[in-house]
Amino acid sequence: MTESGPLRKTALNATHRASKAKMVDFGGWDMPVEYTGLIAEHMAVRTSVGLFDVSHMGDIQLRGPASLAAVQQLCMNDASKLAEGQAQYSAMLYPNGTFVDDVVVHKLSDNDYLIVINAGTREKDIQWVRQVIGRMPGVHVNDFSDYYTQLAIQGPRAMETLQKLTSTDLSAITNYWFTWGQVCGLHNVMIARTGYTGEDGFEIYIPSDVPTSERVWKEVLAAGAEFGILPCGLGARNTLRLESAMALYGHEISDTINVLEAGLGRYAKLDKPEFVGREALLEIQANGGPKRKLVGLEMIERGIGRDGYPVFALDGSRIGEITSGSPAPFLKKNIALAYVPVEHARLETELAVEIRGQKVKAKVVPTPFYKRPRK
Repeated sequence: MTESGPLRKTALNATHRASKAKMVDFGGWDMPVEYTGLIAEHMAVRTSVGLFDVSHMGDIQLRGPASLAAVQQLCMNDASKLAEGQAQYSAMLYPNGTFVDDVVVHKLSDNDYLIVINAGTREKDIQWVRQVIGRMPGVHVNDFSDYYTQLAIQGPRAMETLQKLTSTDLSAITNYWFTWGQVCGLHNVMIARTGYTGEDGFEIYIPSDVPTSERVWKEVLAAGAEFGILPCGLGARNTLRLESAMALYGHEISDTINVLEAGLGRYAKLDKPEFVGREALLEIQANGGPKRKLVGLEMIERGIGRDGYPVFALDGSRIGEITSGSPAPFLKKNIALAYVPVEHARLETELAVEIRGQKVKAKVVPTPFYKRPRK
């Protein structure tokens, strides 16, 4: 139970429990954190293929002749550059340039856009979209969050796995593009070459009824069996995205962190027409840029820097805190992301992380920590 009522469940909840997954409360959802173990699941995705239930994510559709104008006002990236069947990373911002949420915008057609939002911010995001769009004529807002079961097939063998289940030529779908095809006998399935693991992979959107969701889940696992596919939980999803230095809402991005200090300014197209937060970002730039910066840390001395641990300069002054930290299973290092003043953000700068009362040395390193090999 949560303060607002019982935990929400995806259509695959019974399947996860039957698989003896360890379940946790994630943003009000009853979600699997691991099945066989975080390290095994992480390594399966890095070396072969893993399957995630990400149906807790939200989906907002903007449809109508003014849909592009609405997306442009809501989101910082330039959706006018999208072709039909293309997606882009973006974010919705508050007027002060901090994050409502980071999102992925999909152009379904000239008058039809799908914005995929985070699970823990669904209600807030939808309320914000309705507030910003207001009564703008020519655009209709639909919350399709509960219409889809969203599955992520991720890893170097993801294409071979999913290709067994569809006649669509998956090799023709490039990164951050999508198409509609038949999957497991289901028609009109959205197949997107997107993900949140730093690996190649696909996300498919199927009807959210329980029998269909359970059947497709089992068929994907059967298709990937020869590659050693594993069902994966939120634990591995988190370590995978951390190795790849991908932001997580409530950690690297929030309503107290602006786009420029988060290092995501390249996605904020300040030369496009007005969008919420644009003026604040221009003002920050005009005043010399952000005063702090998100950096990657690698522990030099023995110890694991965890979320929330304080970060110190070597002179003993506290300068920040870790936003995300963990052992990196594939890299076999202890890594973290942290906000520090720009004067402490240079590569190879030595800092210290306080771990159980002891200051343990770390150094600033390039991000992402992990980049998948290019074929």
